[in-house]
Amino acid sequence: MAKSSKIAAAPEALVVAAEPQAPLDSALDDLIGYAMRRAQLKLFQNLIGRLSAHDLRPAQFSALAIIDQHPGLMQADLAKALAIEPPQVVPLLNKLEERALAVRVRCKPDKRSYGIFLSKTGESLLKELKLIATQSDLDSTATLDSQEREELLRLLKKVYQQ
Repeated sequence: MAKSSKIAAAPEALVVAAEPQAPLDSALDDLIGYAMRRAQLKLFQNLIGRLSAHDLRPAQFSALAIIDQHPGLMQADLAKALAIEPPQVVPLLNKLEERALAVRVRCKPDKRSYGIFLSKTGESLLKELKLIATQSDLDSTATLDSQEREELLRLLKKVYQQ
């Protein structure tokens, strides 16, 4: 007498599994934060790959751009602009100084404070990095037309600047 076997049901299970299924993360489709994080990961992975040729990370590029726009700013102000804790700025600046891209200059009125400036090398490299970041952004959002890109940027700014 033949026993029924669970193995006999296995081919049917394979047929069911072959039907199109929703992505594993579809339970999160309606969460803006999740969608933003997924988009951010895609954009950052592209940018990280491009910046790696210069041995830099996105936070270091961001710091260079902020320092360029606000020469002489203090470490605490840079931390605030980067949305990181002040102690995290120290190793970031150490790396930029080691690469001769930025310098900390002691402030005359308050000898305990330092203003941060780009070096000539940092200024020159930043020009190239801005082009790289712009192209990375465009490539990562290639499925959007220019009007959609502008609208997305406007909406994202509206979310984080409130």
